[in-house]
Amino acid sequence: MLQTFFDLDIMRAALPYLLQGLWTTLLLVALVVPLGLAGGLIVALLSTSRRRSVRWPLVVYVDFFRAFPPLVLLIFIYAGLPFAGLELGAFASVAIGFFLNTSSYYGEILRAGIESVARGQMEAARSTGLTKAQAMAWVVLPQAVRNVLPDLVGNTLEVAKLTSLASVVALPELLFAARSAQSLTFNPSPIVLAALIYFVLLWPFVRLLSRLEHRTLAGR
Repeated sequence: MLQTFFDLDIMRAALPYLLQGLWTTLLLVALVVPLGLAGGLIVALLSTSRRRSVRWPLVVYVDFFRAFPPLVLLIFIYAGLPFAGLELGAFASVAIGFFLNTSSYYGEILRAGIESVARGQMEAARSTGLTKAQAMAWVVLPQAVRNVLPDLVGNTLEVAKLTSLASVVALPELLFAARSAQSLTFNPSPIVLAALIYFVLLWPFVRLLSRLEHRTLAGR
């Protein structure tokens, strides 16, 4: 078992290559999470509109990309769009695919957060002379984010894990680097090392999520 899955010599030799892949993974997370949050915020704000012509297209957008498997979406963007004359690189394909997927989830979470804030908060803010946009930004949104913070952290954690799918389009992220090292060494130890790196990176967020969930339950 130790020689097969925990060969330290192979892990030591593969580590520099895996660290290069880790840098790509971190760069991808640093790009996708803010873009997803920004897109989700736009979706959530537009969802509060009373116009059906605005709300229904957003409902279709959110439902479609939440139901569409992200792996299929990624392969379609990377391998399908070139047939339509639009050829994107691996990194751009992953970024666009994850943006479409994550913005729909973030949008639904933030919409629920906005709806959890009592309408009186908006009315009270408007009565002080704030515009609707100012009241939303300074009064409603901070409360909305606080109400759904565990869900936001949990979804961000899922986004970080989702980046491993980028290996299917040969983006040299952490899992792709581990699989390449495995194919060269004929040993699964690089995959085990990648799993350990994922665990070390994501475990603090798991603990943070647990604390937020317990705090939310205690507040109720």
